[in-house]
Amino acid sequence: MIAIVDYKAGNLTSVRLALEHLGVEAMVTQNPAEILTAERVIFPGVGAAGQAMADIHALGLIEPLKQVVAHGTPFLGICLGTQIIFEHSEEDAGTTCIGIIPGTVKRFTPSDPLCKIPQIGWNTVRFARPHPLFAGIENDSEFYFVHSFYPAPSDADYIAGTTEYAGVQFASAVGRANLFATQFHPERSGRIGLRVLQNFSEWDGTC
Repeated sequence: MIAIVDYKAGNLTSVRLALEHLGVEAMVTQNPAEILTAERVIFPGVGAAGQAMADIHALGLIEPLKQVVAHGTPFLGICLGTQIIFEHSEEDAGTTCIGIIPGTVKRFTPSDPLCKIPQIGWNTVRFARPHPLFAGIENDSEFYFVHSFYPAPSDADYIAGTTEYAGVQFASAVGRANLFATQFHPERSGRIGLRVLQNFSEWDGTC
C-alpha cells in the first residue's frame, strides 16, 4: 500500500488517479501511524512553502516523515513536496523546512524580462546518473513543470536530474538511498510520468 500524504497542499487527487490508472493501491492520509506503516510514501503538493510548513506542524507530520526516510521506506517527493524536504526555502520571506535534504530552495530571478515566472509547461530532464525510477525512460525526456522556485542541494551527490530554465541549471530530480524527489509533476507528465510512478510502485528503495 502506498500512502499519499495529505497536508492540505492539494494535488492529491491527480496523484491518486494516476496510481489507480496503473492499478496500484494507494490511500490518501494525514494519519502518522498509517504513513509510518505504509510500504511506500508519496509526498506531493502545490502551493506555498510557508503555509505548507504551518499545516505540517499542526498535523504533527514532521517527525513521521523523517522517520519514514530514516527507516528505509521508499519515499517520493513531488513539486512542493520536494521543496519542503530541504532545509530552507526563500519563499514567503524565508521558510524553515523539514530538513531531510541539505540545501536551499531558491527563487528564479531571470535577467530576461520576457522569461515567464512561474515556469509552466514541458521541459527537458537530463539524468545526472542512472536511477531505478528512470528505468525505461530516455535521457532528455520532457516532463511537466509548474514552479517559481527550484531546489539547490548543498551536496551535489543528491542530484539525479537537471533542467535549464531562466538562466539556471537546477536539480529537477534529487535522491539518495530510499529517497527520490522531483520538481516536475510525474502525475501530469503523460506516459513518461506514469512510468516514473510505476517504477516507484515496484522500487525496493535501493539504488
